[in-house]
Amino acid sequence: MKIKNVTVFGSGVLGAQIAFQTAYHGYNVTLFDINEELLANAKLKFEQFKKSYQQDLNAKPADLDIAVSTINFTTDVAASVKDADLTIEAIPENIQIKKDFYSRLGALAPEKTIFCTNTSTLLPSQFAAETGRPERFLALHFATNLLKNNLAEIMGHPSTDPEIFEQIVQFTKSIGMISIPIYKEQPGYITNSLLLPLLIAGFDLYRNGVADVASIDKTWMKSLGVDLGPMAMLDFVGMNTAYNVVSSIAESSGDEVWKQRQGFMKENFIDQNKLGISTGEGFYTYPNPAYQNADFLK
Repeated sequence: MKIKNVTVFGSGVLGAQIAFQTAYHGYNVTLFDINEELLANAKLKFEQFKKSYQQDLNAKPADLDIAVSTINFTTDVAASVKDADLTIEAIPENIQIKKDFYSRLGALAPEKTIFCTNTSTLLPSQFAAETGRPERFLALHFATNLLKNNLAEIMGHPSTDPEIFEQIVQFTKSIGMISIPIYKEQPGYITNSLLLPLLIAGFDLYRNGVADVASIDKTWMKSLGVDLGPMAMLDFVGMNTAYNVVSSIAESSGDEVWKQRQGFMKENFIDQNKLGISTGEGFYTYPNPAYQNADFLK
């Protein structure tokens, strides 16, 4: 089966990027979300993406306009998958929400449809049974800034059909991604398995009063010659996402240190709506964070 019709579930920052990138590369895309307001926000994001694609990819405005014009927006799940070859789900990182969603989706989608989850913290085997088609279900994980960090991690579970796995590897290449096949289920894939220890180390230095935010980031940026330190990365990833990861580990492991991290993050960031770039404040304030100042590393 050739993939032509792609449905993306969730029109948040990442879901909108996935839909835009896929449409730009010539696929028929349907973007689903639970209400019209969220879809309207996605349309605003598309206008921002156009500017980035023109600047970073030298994309032609006419081609970008065509890509957006071909995207179908809907709040009707059944209509969104009536002829879907592939679905990519980017809904909240909550195991029960995903289980309920896939139980419903599995009954609505055609037999041909391949299901992909973009989960960052869960394993596909945790809710494969709910899809009703575990052999056609796997994880397809995109980075937060899909345009600049164009990695796509493909991770099956023990029941994933190898041919379906390879088909998704080829699909990611066709939409301009660097395909990263993962051959065994791994919490956090490769990206987050490498990134999480760094972010937690920076967070703990701050939480334990060892150093301030700027000092932590300056040390990492200057030592490695990179543009972002761990605290700025947490703002970029979003404290909601970070909190979900920390909470998942705290609750599954019962480890007291992870529970302390969870409590500190909730009290000082989640409860105060300091979620990073999305709310204008996290460890830094936006749109002009201190780490972007010319004299930050002086």
